[in-house]
This record gives sequence, C-alpha cells and structure tokens, in this order.
Amino acid sequence: MKEQQAELVLDVRGLVKRYGTTTVLDGIDIAVGAHQVVTVIGASGSGKSTLLRCVDLLDEVDDGQILLDGVDISDPRADAAAAQRRMAIVFQAFNLFPHMTAVDNISLAPRVVHKVDPGEAHEKALDLLHRVGLDGFADAYPDRLSGGQQQRVAIARALAVRPRLLLLDEITSALDPELVGEVLAIVKEVARGGMTILMATHEMGFAKQVSDQVVFLDEGKVCESGPPERVLGDPTHPRTRQFLARVIAAGWLT
Repeated sequence: MKEQQAELVLDVRGLVKRYGTTTVLDGIDIAVGAHQVVTVIGASGSGKSTLLRCVDLLDEVDDGQILLDGVDISDPRADAAAAQRRMAIVFQAFNLFPHMTAVDNISLAPRVVHKVDPGEAHEKALDLLHRVGLDGFADAYPDRLSGGQQQRVAIARALAVRPRLLLLDEITSALDPELVGEVLAIVKEVARGGMTILMATHEMGFAKQVSDQVVFLDEGKVCESGPPERVLGDPTHPRTRQFLARVIAAGWLT
C-alpha cells in the first residue's frame, strides 16, 4: 500500500446522476490521490459503472462536481475532450476494433488523438504488448485472441495514452474464471508502477491486495470507505457487513 498523498488527481464532490425519475448516484464523494488505487465495490445496480462513466464524462451529471487535478471537468463550460484525453477507461467488454491487429488497436489513439509519430506509436505499442505478456501477438486480430488476451490488449491500449487517471470497470466480469488471474496480474503490475487508478470490481480478494482505499456503494450512496483491511476485514456499516457476508459465503473474499 502507498502512503496517503496530499496531491489529489480526482475529487468527486456530491455527484448526482439520474435516469428519468431514478437516482442512480446520490451525492457521491470520492477522492483519489496521486499514485493511489481506489476500488469501488457493491452489488450489481449499486452505481459503480455509472460512477466511472460520469468521471470519464461519458454520462452527463445532474449535480455535483468532478475535479481532475483541481479543474471542474463536469462544468458545461469545460473542455470535455481535453479532459478525456487525460484519462483512459477499460470496460468489461473488450471493445477492440475487430478489423485491426493488436498493435494497431493500441497505437490508434496515440497516433490519431495525441498526434504521436506513427513509428513511435508503433514501437510503444510493441513495448506495451511485451509488458502485458503478449509478445508475438502484435499482428493478431481480436477474434484470434482469448478473452483474457483481448482484455490485456485493452489495458495496453489504455496505457498507451499515458493517462493521468486510469478507470477500470469490472474488467474481469466477462472472462472465464481461468482467465481472470492473468488480467488481474497485469493490473497489479500497473498499480505497483505508480498509476493512479479508480476501479470497480467484484474481485474482493484482489481489491484487498491492491487497493489503498475501498469504497462500498449501496443504492447509489457511499455507505463506507477506508483502508481495505478495515472495510473488508472489520466494516462498521450494517449494509457493508451484510454484503461481505454474502461475498464470503460465495468464496469471493480470500
């Protein structure tokens, strides 16, 4: 675990998101310090994915603020595209371009969005494929890769833009159980390298290992947050205890 950092990369204040008459996020406060990993847990429908989509400005917020390095990027007057270029998000679905090879999927955003020289972008993509354990797969198309391999390419693609903040949305949910470990190992290595990460996951054991802070969401509200050893080991809120009791019974917290 890394020590608490004074420098905040992400500061979410009173975030509210509604779909029609349904309030999905109800006054969320979350802070992520530089080089920290903050993990959001909770049952399906608790608002985890919506929170990440709002932070990445994919969904418009109804109230509250999202500050990235102290700048309110949720303000309608803010340059949303510029803010999004400073973040990267990986979803549960791999979302790779099927007509492009692994190396081209990874190098696309640096070339097109960040205007990196094509040769430099290609070499960086090869380096990232090596980093995620996919040497020899540069010219493979997504349909020739396993789910775990596709998700590792998706992570490499996110890292290729050198994000200030990496968002991970249940990235192992679509994987067969035997493939989960290989993806989580990559995330652990990225976290150890100092990347600032906000992550939603149902992998409680992994959250316990890699997180600096765990946030438990329930019905769109933060019920409890703190160090993983406390939230996952000795929670104070009754709803957190109830949730973790089911998790333990299912064998998901080891």
